[in-house]
Amino acid sequence: MVSSEQRRKQLAREKFLRQQQRREAARRKTRQRNAIIASTLVVVLAAGGGAWAAGAFKGDGKSDKTDTAAGSTPSEQPTPKESPAPKMAIDKKAKYTFDIKTNEGDISIAMDAAKTPETVNSFKHLADKGYFDNTKCHRLTTQGIYVLQCGDPEGTGAGGPGYSIPDENLDGLGKAGKDGSVTYPAGTVAMANAGPNTGGSQFFLVYKDSKLPPAYTPFGEMDEAGLKLVEKVGKAGVAEGSQSPGDGAPKKAVTLEKATVKKS
Repeated sequence: MVSSEQRRKQLAREKFLRQQQRREAARRKTRQRNAIIASTLVVVLAAGGGAWAAGAFKGDGKSDKTDTAAGSTPSEQPTPKESPAPKMAIDKKAKYTFDIKTNEGDISIAMDAAKTPETVNSFKHLADKGYFDNTKCHRLTTQGIYVLQCGDPEGTGAGGPGYSIPDENLDGLGKAGKDGSVTYPAGTVAMANAGPNTGGSQFFLVYKDSKLPPAYTPFGEMDEAGLKLVEKVGKAGVAEGSQSPGDGAPKKAVTLEKATVKKS
């Protein structure tokens, strides 16, 4: 017989998956809308070619948080309209450190490129661009699963780099049990997604052992100081006004002030 606690955790996992799917549907609508806007822009630019040559359509010189005008989330299947993933530029046999300076303290994440080369390569590419700098961790879960989710420059759960990367190391936490899940141990850092091979920039920090399907690339491990930091955020709970008492923006806001990826 399934206990009430097991049932509660199962419902929490199912809710997590449903929310990922809803974000994916919302993201696709955004891409469709932006595709129409982009098509219109092409016509406008074609008509104003002379003005373009004269410098009338200059940018403001600021860097964008996305690689494409349409943007993306980590929960989308690659499409022809997406930008290609960054070219491999790391040592696949080396270990790297993803260091994050936050308003609450520092988090250091150890990454093994031999196990997750595409993920490590993408994070270095994004960090080198300052993609994660001054972005907020937008989601905290405190029931069923225990994670702090970050990596979305939009802060809505619908932002991403404009490309997708493949899943990796899905068997790194062992085989799934009878309930279809594996334990993501406290300290684990994994990719958020809404289906196979839809990773982008969003990731989650596990601050207490959590059971989830083995469908989220585990690519790093927090140091002790980082884990304690996230535990404190978890204990503070979610902000008032969240749709669920155990799932929403963290009450103790966390901003990634500066992120770097370096070879260990």
